[in-house]
This record gives sequence, C-alpha cells and structure tokens, in this order.
Amino acid sequence: MRLLKIIPDNTNIGFVRVRFIAFAVTTLLTVAAVALVAVHGLNMGVDFVGGVSIEEKFASPPHLDQVRETVNELGFGEAALQQLGGQNTVTIRLPVPHSTTPDAVDKMVETVKTALAAKFPGATFSTYSTVSGKVSGELVNKGILAVVLAIIGIAIFSWFRYEWQFGISTAVAIIHDVLMALGFFAVTGMVFDLNIVAAVLTIIGYSINDKMVIDDRIRENMRKYRKMGMSELIDLSVNETLPRTVMTSLTIMLALASLLIFGGPVLRGFTAAMMLGIVVGTYSSIYVSSSLLITLGLKPGPREEKPSPASGAERVR
Repeated sequence: MRLLKIIPDNTNIGFVRVRFIAFAVTTLLTVAAVALVAVHGLNMGVDFVGGVSIEEKFASPPHLDQVRETVNELGFGEAALQQLGGQNTVTIRLPVPHSTTPDAVDKMVETVKTALAAKFPGATFSTYSTVSGKVSGELVNKGILAVVLAIIGIAIFSWFRYEWQFGISTAVAIIHDVLMALGFFAVTGMVFDLNIVAAVLTIIGYSINDKMVIDDRIRENMRKYRKMGMSELIDLSVNETLPRTVMTSLTIMLALASLLIFGGPVLRGFTAAMMLGIVVGTYSSIYVSSSLLITLGLKPGPREEKPSPASGAERVR
C-alpha cells in the first residue's frame, strides 16, 4: 500500500528568494493589526472588564437596538450586546450592581429576564456569569504577563540552544503571530476572554514547535554543508521539513474544523483563534523566522568545538 504524500520528496521551492516580499507583507499586516487594536480595541469579555454577562436566546434574530433599549430602561447601566451563533442568541453585558451580594445579582438577572420575555415572546434565559472589577484587572495583568514571559522564555531558549540569531528570529515570528490573532479579534469584534488567552498561548506553543523543527534542520545542515550558501541551505532545510509541517497543520485544522462546527458558540472564539494561529504560524515559520536568519547575518559552518585534553593528547610511555 502506497503512503499518502501531499508534498513530493523532491520538492524544491525557493522560499528565500521572496523573503523581501514576505517581510513587506508581514510588516504591513503587523502595523495593520496594531492599528486595529488601537483604534477599534478588543471586545473584552466579562473576565477582563468585570460585570454581569447574561445570555438570552430569542425565537428569531432580534433587533439589537430594541434589546438594548429594553435593558437600558431597567436602570442597571449601559448594556453592551453581542449576537452569537445563528444570531438568535444575544450576550448582554451589564455593570456589576453596587451591592455585590448574590441576591443583588440574581434580582438584576431576573428583572432582565422578565423584561425581555415580555418584550420578545419566546425569549428564554440561558445562563449568566459575573466578575468583579478588581478580579478582572488582575486577570488582564496576568494574561499579558503570561504571553510576554512565554515569548521571552522561548527567545532565550533558542538563543542558548542554537545561536543568538535564532532567538531573535523566533521572537519576531511569535510576536507577529500574537499580533495577528489580536488584529483578528479587533476586526471581528468577537469576545476576548480567558479562553482566547489560552488560545494565544497554545498558538505560541504550536509556532515554537514548528520553528524548532526547522531550526534543528538548519543547524544540522550547517554542520553537514559547510560550503553551501546560506540561502540555498535554508531552502533545503525548509523543503526537507515541509511535508511534516504541512501534514501537521492539516491534521490540526481538521480537528479544529470539527470543533468549530460541533463545539457550539462557547468554543467558537477559541477555535477561530486556533485556526488562524495555525495558518499564521506556518507562514511565519517558513517565510519569516527562517529567512530572517540571513538578514541577521547567520553563516554556515558553526564555531569549532575545542577538543578535550583527553581526546587531543597522546599517551606517553
């Protein structure tokens, strides 16, 4: 039985020759992502901004203006709305009541539920969650700290494991992957909560795994082909690992596609972030991280290791 080969064994794609185009595209996308986050911001979930999030399901897609007007008339503060799933489910986010006792929150939720059921026949209450402002602030700081420490730790590991050029190129590529994910959520307006932070950390883990495989092959070929040009050596290394990269990405995408279809609205943001991260991470591994090594001045032929006294000295009788 013949094995399935998506990428032929003799594949020889010139990735390095288009590195300047890839660098330009990467820079534009990164700047655009930062600008979108700065201008539009992220639709922070209750985990980060604090408040009470109520999920209401309607018989048919409602007009959000009518839902907002109905909730705002109750006097609990300005409501932030977002449609989920097939547009029939709406998440209503309200400030935490001044009295943070469970009874106060329950009364507020019951009032909102009753008002929506009266205004929109067939509307049913699903669930609600609440987070205080102090806790949400701590979660924001810890989420940012987790992502930053992950990037720094990976860069330091690559620096000591290979060369300093590998550490810098890996850090640049991972920062690019994270910013692409943030830009995606700024464009779509999907809720950014702790699940998405977990997705971003998972994206970092996947990206570094893919980059380490390519970096290992580059270092191996640098020892094997000391007289080969760096451009040819990187193209050779990327093409040799390309079947593994493509197959891994496809299998993960198939699993995520199933999760996106059958996972429900709760996991939709997490799954969308993961799928984007797989695509962006694969792109950055091939076109950004590897090609950046040439710009940083990496040369074939690593430093010679000094022989140990035991191996270099002859025994004198």
